[in-house]
Amino acid sequence: MIDLFFDSVLLPSGWTHDVRIGVDAGGWITSVQPNTTPRGAQRTPGIAVPGVPNVHSHAFQRAMAGSAEIGSPAGDSFWSWRNRMYSFVRSLTPHDIEAIAAQLFVELVRRGFTSVAEFHYLRNDKDGTPYEDPVEMARRILKASETTGIGLTILPTLYQASDFGGVKPEPEQRRFLNNVESLISDIAILGAEASGSTVRIGLGLHSLRAVPGDSLSTAIDAARKMDPTIPIHIHVAEQLREVDRSLSYSGTRPAAWLLDHAPVDKEWCLIHATHIDAAEIAGISASGATVGLCPTTEANLGDGIFPFLEYQNRKGTWAIGTDSHVGRGPASELRLLEYGQRLKTRTRNVAAGAQQKSTGRTLLDAAWSGGATASGRRIGSIVKGARADIVILDQNHPALLGLSEDDALDAWIFSGDETPVSDVFTGGNHVVRQGRHVAADNVYDSYAEVARNLAKNI
Repeated sequence: MIDLFFDSVLLPSGWTHDVRIGVDAGGWITSVQPNTTPRGAQRTPGIAVPGVPNVHSHAFQRAMAGSAEIGSPAGDSFWSWRNRMYSFVRSLTPHDIEAIAAQLFVELVRRGFTSVAEFHYLRNDKDGTPYEDPVEMARRILKASETTGIGLTILPTLYQASDFGGVKPEPEQRRFLNNVESLISDIAILGAEASGSTVRIGLGLHSLRAVPGDSLSTAIDAARKMDPTIPIHIHVAEQLREVDRSLSYSGTRPAAWLLDHAPVDKEWCLIHATHIDAAEIAGISASGATVGLCPTTEANLGDGIFPFLEYQNRKGTWAIGTDSHVGRGPASELRLLEYGQRLKTRTRNVAAGAQQKSTGRTLLDAAWSGGATASGRRIGSIVKGARADIVILDQNHPALLGLSEDDALDAWIFSGDETPVSDVFTGGNHVVRQGRHVAADNVYDSYAEVARNLAKNI
């Protein structure tokens, strides 16, 4: 057990000074004492805030970030990017996955993400057959999280078809394929072995394109029998072509179909939901589900702009993720989310709206709360019983000089690309010290070898 001490801390009740935080051996907060002294505690200077949850990651895509930026006479789109991703994924080994994931996790933690939801569908060997250990790839993600200290919600993902109606999968998708029985087995194996303090097992449903309706229902029922509150994540309505295909196949938009045919509730996270109409906005908001927004990836892939203002007016829950990892920090995701809405509405401070409240604080409050719900973990708040995931902002950083409290949060989000995060605790462990992750060097050496070999094939 340890005691941490911070001069300025954002608690659920607001900004508080001279705070001692007790952390037990399992990494949980046992006490929060404001207005006390640092005697006998580990003191870290700066502004302390909750670590930010990242609700959507495909870790392997970190190694191809920035490699699909070449024009074409035929034009380029999400679908041509996807073909590039299929080519990239052909040669990846379990060793590669662990090295890539660890490098990614170091980068996420360094910037203020203290947990990640890994939407895990790269399951099979290169020829499409399961590994001798069917959860070999998932174990590599778990190992990377252990190495780096990041909290993890891992979502073994159902993937069966190439389009609506159970269309036969393409050969390039063979590494992703499984069935409901194998999916549930994977969840059971991982759940039996995972550390409940740092890892939560969830259910991933790749998309309505890749999961026929009967399989979707069977998987949800089976998973909820194992864990009634299991987190359930699904890609939905990311691209207009997906919406058009759904309308052609079922006569219904994908988000509307999901709301009508699945038990969508607060345990669900709908990833992207870029192209939803007014009725879908109302339905998702009323369901309590979280929308997982990934602004830098959505911009990079040309997905479109989420109807944030309309959704916010319905008091919908949302969180952020980094998806393909062309961006890897909470500040860049939240900044682009807000800036996209400013461009769309030609106004400023859209998230704060009519409130006399800082936009940075408004965005972070939503990302903390929605991220905790979507991750299915007690995170996103510095409170007794929560995970001791704490991010420290350096008040001597050029962006934060002379600033405190909400003004510092605004500067973190909106003042440049260099992060003012100086220190990070995950589960009470001091994993980033004065801007450097404690595992950075060893992780980098492993990643560098893998990345150089992969670059030859990109």
